[in-house]
Amino acid sequence: MSGLPQLRIPATYMRGGTSKGVFFRLEDLPESCRVPGPARDRLFQRVIGSPDPYAGHIDGMGGATSSTSKCVIVSPSTRPGYDVDYLYGQVAIDTDFVDWSGNCGNLSTAAGAFAIHAGHVDPARAVDGVCTVRIWQANIGRTIIAHVPVADGRVRETGDFELDGVTFPAAEIVLEFLDPAENDGAMFPTGNMVDELDVPEAIVPGGKLRATLIAAGIPTVFVAAADIGYAGTELRDAINGDAEALARFETLRAIGAVRMGLIGSIDEAARRQHTPKIAFVAPPSDYVASNGRIVRAGEIDLLVRALSMGRLHHAMMGTASVAIAAAAAVPGTLVHRAAGGGERRAVRFGHPSGTLRVGAEAKLVDGRWTVARAIMSRSARILMEGWVRAPADSF
Repeated sequence: MSGLPQLRIPATYMRGGTSKGVFFRLEDLPESCRVPGPARDRLFQRVIGSPDPYAGHIDGMGGATSSTSKCVIVSPSTRPGYDVDYLYGQVAIDTDFVDWSGNCGNLSTAAGAFAIHAGHVDPARAVDGVCTVRIWQANIGRTIIAHVPVADGRVRETGDFELDGVTFPAAEIVLEFLDPAENDGAMFPTGNMVDELDVPEAIVPGGKLRATLIAAGIPTVFVAAADIGYAGTELRDAINGDAEALARFETLRAIGAVRMGLIGSIDEAARRQHTPKIAFVAPPSDYVASNGRIVRAGEIDLLVRALSMGRLHHAMMGTASVAIAAAAAVPGTLVHRAAGGGERRAVRFGHPSGTLRVGAEAKLVDGRWTVARAIMSRSARILMEGWVRAPADSF
């Protein structure tokens, strides 16, 4: 029986967009955890409370959902022109791994605010108005610019900006995702706006399914809701309470991941749950959001539902929102078709908690579609700060 004491590690618990996670300064981590490897993974798992066979995270800071099982490391950037490096770990809930394969768009909002809180931004730049924080997203090697409201040298966290999926209003933070496409700027890994996937006939009669495979914001597999028997108005319980439906979505996600070249075989998908995401889209229609508000078809351009870490997301992932906006701007994609076609520089979509508007301008350059930036508004605030404790022998 271990008698080692718990370690006290400086940490900040933050909400960013519709997610929340435990934030660390790199220099505050135990030395063995300042570099990638098993020690860092084990520490983050212990902080969150994973792997948890009870799927409750009772003995950790996690909330037993993909939106609340997250850790972040922020450090001063050594890259010219950047303020901080931001590294994100998605901690699996009931299985033994931490996924570093992608970004969290929601916590990107908090990363900008945390950079100021942590003292990684010159205080002279955070006096009054808006402080622009240039972030290097280390997971995927992309630039994020956070426009963070400040007053008297501090982040202004309270305000009247409302974000569907977040209970209380807060101060608005505008995020810019520069050149969000991965694969050296190629948004469509296969080169196609729509691919035909070979899938089990038990999932789709005929064994063929149309999909838009895009790597912008985060690799995402988009399918048409009607093609898989859905309306696009579903809320979490309709999907998450159906084990067979979740298994079908995971199979489709894995097939899409192989076609995108993210994994070599379907068996590898179990070790890469964070990316790609899978989402289904449909033309606008009225529906009742999870808070009881009626969202009218006239308020939105299309419907989108997305799964994260094997469950339907309660709102929408920030990075998936970038993928939605990018795909909606490119003629011929399933997302563009669901939105009614036409030229688009912004899209407002309906998700389980309400609506969200994201801007993206796509251009065809030398026969390849590119997006220079995607823009959205979120909010963030500190929930708790101090020290998180972890048993000394847990990593």
